[in-house]
Amino acid sequence: MASLTAIYASSASSEPPFTHELPPLPAANDTPARTAYLAALTSAARALQDDINAFLTQKMADDKSAADANEEANYGEEVVDAE
Repeated sequence: MASLTAIYASSASSEPPFTHELPPLPAANDTPARTAYLAALTSAARALQDDINAFLTQKMADDKSAADANEEANYGEEVVDAE
């Protein structure tokens, strides 16, 4: 069975792939089945995009929380950048 897959990888972590299953590719001469396949492909692409957006939104919220916690821990102290 075919699937639509996206993989998120960064220098900090590697996440499991985002995957949505697709129906089998129909024969070239079966227009109604090909139309249904393209509708399923479009739906899977939208769902995959929604999954990725939700994941990245959560990742940004986690990063902001970590930055806020670091800022709170250093409140009132002079922090010198290592640049």
